[in-house]
Amino acid sequence: MASKKHFPLRIDPKLYEELERWAADELRSVNSHIEYLLRDALRRAGRGERRHPALPDKDGEA
Repeated sequence: MASKKHFPLRIDPKLYEELERWAADELRSVNSHIEYLLRDALRRAGRGERRHPALPDKDGEA
């Protein structure tokens, strides 16, 4: 598994409590839920990794 970037996140305590409840509802840790939300936001914005099945990957295979 690739290593992950560690960084401190300053967040309002009430917002953290809401995230904590939401993460528990989804059976995730707060950290993994924040990562999920960020990935979803990137996807919805049309950003992040873009993969096209017709284009070759890094190894040159389609």
